[in-house]
Amino acid sequence: MPEMRLSDYRPVSKLRLPEHRIERAKFGVVDAHNHLGEVFSYGWSKRPVSELVAALDEANVETIVDLDGGQGEAFSEHYAQYAGAYPDRFAHVAQLAYDEWAERPDFGQMEAERYEDSVRRGAVGFKAWKPLGLRAKDPQGKLVPVDDPRLDPLWAMAARTDTAVIVHVADPVAFFDPLDEHNARWEELSAPPDWHFWPPRSEAGEDGFPTFDEIIDAFERVVARHPDTTFIGAHVGCASEDLVRVSGMLDRYPNLNVDISARISELGRQPYTAREFFVKYADRILFGTDFGYDPEMYRIFFRFLETFDESFDYDLGDYPLQGRWQIHGIGLPDDVLKKVYADNARRILLKDR
Repeated sequence: MPEMRLSDYRPVSKLRLPEHRIERAKFGVVDAHNHLGEVFSYGWSKRPVSELVAALDEANVETIVDLDGGQGEAFSEHYAQYAGAYPDRFAHVAQLAYDEWAERPDFGQMEAERYEDSVRRGAVGFKAWKPLGLRAKDPQGKLVPVDDPRLDPLWAMAARTDTAVIVHVADPVAFFDPLDEHNARWEELSAPPDWHFWPPRSEAGEDGFPTFDEIIDAFERVVARHPDTTFIGAHVGCASEDLVRVSGMLDRYPNLNVDISARISELGRQPYTAREFFVKYADRILFGTDFGYDPEMYRIFFRFLETFDESFDYDLGDYPLQGRWQIHGIGLPDDVLKKVYADNARRILLKDR
């Protein structure tokens, strides 16, 4: 038998199944988790905004919520480029300055004050990203945990300004596991080492990382401690592989919601459980992609949500980046689709704008 590298393996399914190409979403869409900054916009940040608006019209995407707003004048410049020109089509989320925390003992209060300024400049929320809990250090050189009480002024500021917090503090469980023959994300993790959070602190001490469970537990403590703050757990609450756990959190905390950005790869391989989850929590789930604007990627999301198609690819690459599997559609009913596609985002994040 000839030898072959795993990276060269490209199996082709011989299943013959019905296929439904969804050119436009059945109902208008608010993409509540996307990126228009230079790094993650796939080139759109360099093109005329009018071209992006025309492309969105083709897919029936009414509004994009951009998570690359930054802070201060950078936020205002970004806002002017998009929402300033098309206020009904774009909204912007502020970011945090993790690199400055090591120099500021008052980093929590600093971020709260900066965020209040961002809201005045037009921010509809801010994003708490993976540096929190995994890499960001305080002035003593210690890792800042997700539930660090020094950040309480920031979470409280979101409540005071009636805006939302989008939280992405953990990746799929495999990102916290050894990179060995048992890791289902081996191909994905072998390229960008910054995505691999190993070894754990139990083995490497202060040089290691918290475990996946430690991160999610800390996130839950923040949500519980701030019941007046609206939280959106990005990527299905950062735990798309465990919908039982996410369901429990949604049951316990009415101030928590989730988006589905970049996780149809996980949802689509558990279609029965996923469909029940969508129907049960139809008022708490927001549509999001996380992929800039690519019309074909939108069509994959639409196909997943609107059809019962089986065994189709969840991305456009030569092989599926997040794992070697295919997904199945969950055929949501119209009333659920309307809520997930736009109604929830307009109520929870955009405040019915």
